[in-house]
Amino acid sequence: MTRIIADISVSLDGFVTGPDPGVDSGLGTGGEALHTWAFSDDPDDRRVLREATARSGAVVLGRTLFDIVDGPHGWDDATGYGAGEVGKPAFVVVTSSAPDEVRLSDLDWTFVTTGLPDAVGAARERAEAASKEHGRDLDVVLMGGGATIGSALEARLIDELTLHLSPVVLGAGTPLFTGGTPLALTQRNVTVTSTATHLTYDVG
Repeated sequence: MTRIIADISVSLDGFVTGPDPGVDSGLGTGGEALHTWAFSDDPDDRRVLREATARSGAVVLGRTLFDIVDGPHGWDDATGYGAGEVGKPAFVVVTSSAPDEVRLSDLDWTFVTTGLPDAVGAARERAEAASKEHGRDLDVVLMGGGATIGSALEARLIDELTLHLSPVVLGAGTPLFTGGTPLALTQRNVTVTSTATHLTYDVG
């Protein structure tokens, strides 16, 4: 069964980027520290990354995050989705308009201009098709940014929330939670490494 999973790194004070993120500044001042765990040699960090990437039948991201990862300082062969662990799933971008061109043309991009629920629906179709092709259940992973995941939680589109809590205080940036309807979460797993605390919750 395909699930919808939000998966994102967050600082101790609740930010998913540092101040002033953008195409030229990436995740903002200090924001790269959020993903130290993804490039760690710690075997538990590697396992968490490998398992998360391996389950990805399709990935949803917002337009701001797309502009960063597809920008001149964005992903490359060493720093793409999963940091080179496994696979290249389909990517679905929530946007008001599709870009004129894409730098990362070797990846499978779909641009949805009719809202987040439709983007998640399109990603579910891609993940279910990939599940049939690979003979195992694959999921839809919402990788961010913070506003996209926040909106998906508010709209009750998420089955599971995975947070990679990084030992850094950014002081400002893009917050993951900005208020809204209370959520009931059930803690399912905690993995502590030298670079992060990996937390998994069932939503609902």
